[in-house]
Amino acid sequence: MAKVLMYCTAVCPYCVRAEQLLERKGILEIEKIRVDLEPELRVAMMEKTGRRTVPQIYINNEHVGGYDDLAALDHDGKLDSLLAK
Repeated sequence: MAKVLMYCTAVCPYCVRAEQLLERKGILEIEKIRVDLEPELRVAMMEKTGRRTVPQIYINNEHVGGYDDLAALDHDGKLDSLLAK
């Protein structure tokens, strides 16, 4: 099973949609880093990803981007192979 890490906040609708998409793909365990609870973690996220918005999603330590990027991978048929690694 793929290891998924997601930088997120409590009230982010895109974070919820990303989690729902991953759950539909069989990912039941997502490590979440709440940047709304610890602002210094948002700074760390921005340094790692070059992005300020959430979610920022990693699959098996590979940064795949935000919800739109995740949905595009799914639409293009590439998400399943990433999750199967």
